[in-house]
Amino acid sequence: MEHPENNEQYKGLTVNSGVAQPPVVNPYMRPRRRQALPSAAELVEGIIKGDMVSLSKAVTLVESLAPAHQQLAREVIEKCLPHSGKSRRIGITGVPGAGKSTSIDVFGMHVLKQGGKLAVLAIDPSSERSKGSILGDKTRMEKLSQQPGAFIRPSPSAGSLGGVARKTRETIVLCEAAGYDNIFVETVGVGQSETAVHSMVDFFLLIQIAGAGDELQGIKRGIMEM
Repeated sequence: MEHPENNEQYKGLTVNSGVAQPPVVNPYMRPRRRQALPSAAELVEGIIKGDMVSLSKAVTLVESLAPAHQQLAREVIEKCLPHSGKSRRIGITGVPGAGKSTSIDVFGMHVLKQGGKLAVLAIDPSSERSKGSILGDKTRMEKLSQQPGAFIRPSPSAGSLGGVARKTRETIVLCEAAGYDNIFVETVGVGQSETAVHSMVDFFLLIQIAGAGDELQGIKRGIMEM
């Protein structure tokens, strides 16, 4: 079949040249290869030495839903268990906007001045629509986030009920193995019956907003009696 460009019946047709290849935006860009997962032994060795990078990687693996990550996370947790259980665990909860993060910033600085190490596990609510989380509680801990003896890890609730994340217990074990002798667990903003963090900690602190409710509200059971 003759090409329309050369056919007398299609004299009005023209064939435009294709789009030219755009120039390279960054000529120095090199493809980045994904780093291989560290072994369980490497992670545990770094955690016990107090390396924040190893601890952060281990927490990420614990929170991951990928089967390969879950298997590696279980090995790390099992090897860290003998080095855990020596910290003071403090759970801090309250309604949204009560001042949990701001209070932790003040309490944490007091702990560090006494010579201890502090890990803060801040749980942030996840969106029911996008499933994402802002993870912004750390921004309210302006002084504490600048201290070398503090490890602040925001984590999404990811649909978990009770005010904590799905793997908060495992993250506590990792922080204890890393040598943090004080661990604050900050829950999402809670209501009257979200008390899951109470069974994870040694001390439970409820922060309320002044003037919220009457005398009857003050004698209600649930989180108030924890």
